[in-house]
Amino acid sequence: MNPFRTLVLARAICWAGNAVTVVALPLLVYQRSESALLSGVTFAVESLPYLLFGLLAGAVADRIDRKTILLAAQTLSAAALASIPLASAVGTVSIPHAVAVAFVVSTLFVFYDAASFGVVPALVGREKIADATGTLVSVGTVIGIAGPVLGGVAATALTPAGAIAIDAACYLTAAAVTATIPIPANAGGVVDGQRLLRQINEGLHYIWTQPAVRALTLVGIGVSLANGVVVGLMVVVGVERLGLQDDDARLGALYAATALGAFLISLVSAKIQRTVVTGKITLVGIAVAAGAMALWAQTTWLVISLLVLVVYQAANTMVIINGIVVRQSITPDELQSRVNTTARMIAMGGTPFGAALGGALAQVAGVGVAVSAGSLVLVTAAAAGWYSGVGRLPLLADLTASTHGKGD
Repeated sequence: MNPFRTLVLARAICWAGNAVTVVALPLLVYQRSESALLSGVTFAVESLPYLLFGLLAGAVADRIDRKTILLAAQTLSAAALASIPLASAVGTVSIPHAVAVAFVVSTLFVFYDAASFGVVPALVGREKIADATGTLVSVGTVIGIAGPVLGGVAATALTPAGAIAIDAACYLTAAAVTATIPIPANAGGVVDGQRLLRQINEGLHYIWTQPAVRALTLVGIGVSLANGVVVGLMVVVGVERLGLQDDDARLGALYAATALGAFLISLVSAKIQRTVVTGKITLVGIAVAAGAMALWAQTTWLVISLLVLVVYQAANTMVIINGIVVRQSITPDELQSRVNTTARMIAMGGTPFGAALGGALAQVAGVGVAVSAGSLVLVTAAAAGWYSGVGRLPLLADLTASTHGKGD
């Protein structure tokens, strides 16, 4: 099998399991606490590792064998997830245990993601990055459409802990598939503290001095803040706003709706980037997401809520894909992991804070107010992007050509 297709298969298996856990874990926490604040905090903890370890993971992945990182992350994730059904079998899973597993698995994902950023260009070549990214997003979101629905059914039929066992098995299977991929070796070498600090500084310097990467990364902070509110309060909105029970399998449909939105936009994302200027993609995407989020805050109908989530996630995903492809297209090969992981760390740094603050605001003022506040954050991000010159960024092809023409 083509090496890139094998990589896609391995990631698809992980995504299939994770699509179950993305419903089962919040359900487990909410069923035991009935707290909007704890639901938000759980998602915040899942999002925090990128902020804590993004710099380190990027430098490590540019220095040591990336295939080893992929395999270690998948295997250790399986072990961490398996601890939940094992604990359930001998007693009761505590909320601290569930939150700790979420933190560990998310931390391992940061290192997996850092290695993957370097692996994709090595397998497909720089000129095919946009199409490869679109393929990964398409496959991931196809799974994400059905996965959360099945996850809701599995969590109801098997209990949330039993559903999480499926994810652990998927990670082990994915590791076996990843082991067969002939991934080109990167520079390699001994990792020491001083060298890591120097490499981290090189990545930060590139992000700050490359105008397009800097602008898209900073705007991404506002996008991640708002997305933290949406995902962190998904179960809470379903129960408190839409009138679903906390063991209703239809809660999975909310997650599936976001996956459908991401899938639909991924089918055309590469074409959009070839024909629409980079700045317009980001600013229009943020504006559409803000409008959808404001409407989601007001509706109490499940069908309308699902449709709005499709639109929201389509716009949100296009903004994210745009930033990723721009970075991978213009960043030198030796900086790929550092720059992409660090930029994503900065851009996604708002996610845990958005989830925690959204949960706290929902606890005090109601979930509708919390989601409305998130939409205002997106409006602010769009305004900041316009002011900082994001709107003037050209077509991806022109941006890539001009950047490499300057020797970056």
